[in-house]
Amino acid sequence: MEHNHVHQASGTAFDLLLTLPFVLAVIVYLRMAVVSNHRCKRWPFYRYVCWILGVIFSAAVLIGPIAKLTHENFISHMVGHLFLGMLAPLLLVLAAPMTLLMRTLRVRSARRLSRVLKSFPVSIYCNPVVASILNIGGLWVLYTTELYSAMHHNLLLHIVVHIHIFIAGYLYTISILYIDPAPHRYGFIFRAVVLILSLAGHGILSKYIYAYPPLGVTTDQAEIGGMIMYYGGDLVEIILIFIFCQQWYKAARPRMTVSITQ
Repeated sequence: MEHNHVHQASGTAFDLLLTLPFVLAVIVYLRMAVVSNHRCKRWPFYRYVCWILGVIFSAAVLIGPIAKLTHENFISHMVGHLFLGMLAPLLLVLAAPMTLLMRTLRVRSARRLSRVLKSFPVSIYCNPVVASILNIGGLWVLYTTELYSAMHHNLLLHIVVHIHIFIAGYLYTISILYIDPAPHRYGFIFRAVVLILSLAGHGILSKYIYAYPPLGVTTDQAEIGGMIMYYGGDLVEIILIFIFCQQWYKAARPRMTVSITQ
């Protein structure tokens, strides 16, 4: 099987090593929540749930049965793509980790973090256009070139591709939904246009995969994988659109109330 090079690198010791950062992510988040609860009002329970589920979905792509199957067939790989690049980033963003961190830091450290968030490099990567190009454009490169086949023969490349998928998905989500502090804010109409174009790009790519399988992928698996990407992506995107529209409605409601009273 062409994917054995990466598959052979996995094992009990390697899986345990990969598990460590995910466990630490949960522990650190819970620890910050404990500190925050002593200083401010209680941290919402649903944010705990979102963080833990986000970490679990991320870990499932790299560790366990789903991770092993992604080395063997394209269908499982596409399920992993939805978990790592769409669902996990959305859940982690809804957990508002930066807000929680700001609540737990001392004033001087919080100000330093605020300066970092306001910096030029952060403003570039959090720009909705840049984030969507990294996210959707990266997927086009992955599935329309030899990169997909190459990543299964090189462990380092395999890891880099997965890291990119996650980070690009996270940056894209925070550029559309303002849950955490966002010093570089863009209007709802601008973000809505970027969101619509991104959804179109994702949908077109899924149809392209259905018609033109990536190198090394059988036609049957490409067709099922393309449908999973299309319909599974729609489910996550519906949640994102709902939250975005809810934020837009809340932002516009006070102005509507004022205009009515005048």
